[in-house]
Amino acid sequence: MKFDRTGIILYVVKYTACVDFYENTLELKKMFTTDMLTCFEFGASYLMVELDKTYQNTETNTDRIKTCLRMNVPEVRLLADTLISKNIKVDYQEHDWGTIAKFFDPDGNLLAFKDSEKFEKQILA
Repeated sequence: MKFDRTGIILYVVKYTACVDFYENTLELKKMFTTDMLTCFEFGASYLMVELDKTYQNTETNTDRIKTCLRMNVPEVRLLADTLISKNIKVDYQEHDWGTIAKFFDPDGNLLAFKDSEKFEKQILA
């Protein structure tokens, strides 16, 4: 499989503090931001800090997924179907901000394909 870009999504509860940390303490350059996520340059990749709405009002969140390895690709549906044909369970989703396909590796780590075109448009916006 060929990827156009790769990224790491970091799901956080303390969104504002984390964005401040990555932007001001680590001095990462901001690529784009929305109301619930901020995307930073991260070497040849990107780091997306995203609000984890599910756990933001809870005291315990040790069981939550905190990261996602992201691969931007031109044809999410095609790659999702390829994984499905290999008996991998895929959560395929189409949104106004783009198409994604989430799946897990054998150790339970979250991975996702994202359509390249809409991601690149977010950067340019």
